[in-house]
Amino acid sequence: MYSKRYVMPLLYAVAIAISAMALQSCHHAEEPPKDEKFEVTDSLLNSLLIDTVKEASALSEINLTGNIAADESKMVKIYPMVSGVAHDVNVQLGDVVSRGQTLAVMKSAEMAGFTKDYISAEADLRSAKRAFESTSDLYKSGLASQKDFEQAQSDYQKAEAENKRAGAVVNINKSDGQGYLVKSPISGFVIEKNLTDNTQVRADNSSNLFTIADLSDVYVLINIYESDISNVQVGDPVKITTLSYPDKIFSGKIDKIYDMLDPDSKVVKARVKIENPGNKLKPEMFANVTIKAKSGENLPVIDTRALIFDNDKDYVIVVDGKAKVHVQQIQIAKRVENRAYIRSGLKAGDRIVASRQLYLFESLRD
Repeated sequence: MYSKRYVMPLLYAVAIAISAMALQSCHHAEEPPKDEKFEVTDSLLNSLLIDTVKEASALSEINLTGNIAADESKMVKIYPMVSGVAHDVNVQLGDVVSRGQTLAVMKSAEMAGFTKDYISAEADLRSAKRAFESTSDLYKSGLASQKDFEQAQSDYQKAEAENKRAGAVVNINKSDGQGYLVKSPISGFVIEKNLTDNTQVRADNSSNLFTIADLSDVYVLINIYESDISNVQVGDPVKITTLSYPDKIFSGKIDKIYDMLDPDSKVVKARVKIENPGNKLKPEMFANVTIKAKSGENLPVIDTRALIFDNDKDYVIVVDGKAKVHVQQIQIAKRVENRAYIRSGLKAGDRIVASRQLYLFESLRD
């Protein structure tokens, strides 16, 4: 057995060693971890989409109403050329018609007179031609005087002119032997009809029989209120929707602003010409119109894809050097579709991150 004088010093040394190890362990446990700050590397920055802030005239959206109207340059009103009684009205309102198609037939005494005049004019022309040719031969042989020759020539010319006139009248007032034919001069839709079978028609009537319109292009007539007149200009882009096709957007530009103020509605009309594929838009349809009007204020503009919204504030990630970025708070003046106009925080020429910006925002903020 070990003597007491050897055991006690050994136990004391072990106790001191254990205490030292415990103190060292406590010291390491209390030591805080090293703070590794997030950094944007060149490779990461090169993989991101970078936008350049531009300066542009700020746009404002004005919401107005309007209605669809036929293109006046592709629309014709058909009036009666003769008096008579209508029968065989072959079309209805909204029908599609082709150029030269017969819309109705009218029994007309005037048309019978035109035909009679034309037949008589043809007979007179043949008679005058024979007389002129005979007199001409006699004049050449010395058996007719110059006066007789000139008279025969004059009669022939008058008969020829009358025949052309009568032929033109008959050609304008088409007839198939059963009556006066009302024909369509263009292809399009019947958008107005004021004629039915057995209607008595007078040539001096101010009402048109039909209105035919080509609806491949149509106008949208916009109602501009007095408060918005100064903000709307020719060339402003517009987007149009209708109750019939709420999910279909028709686009165009204002091509005319009328100078007259409607005394009843207190609006000025503006016109937009748009394509009408499938002839979906019909005259008098109600339209909702959104105009992108210039406000006259130049502001920095960015794509909304670069925005970060956090705690009721807007931010962007600005690139301020090679592999250097920072979070920048901004104030937005207005948004128009996918564009945001910046009141403060950015200037034209600044470069901002437009992809994975939320990831960078969280990393830089931490």
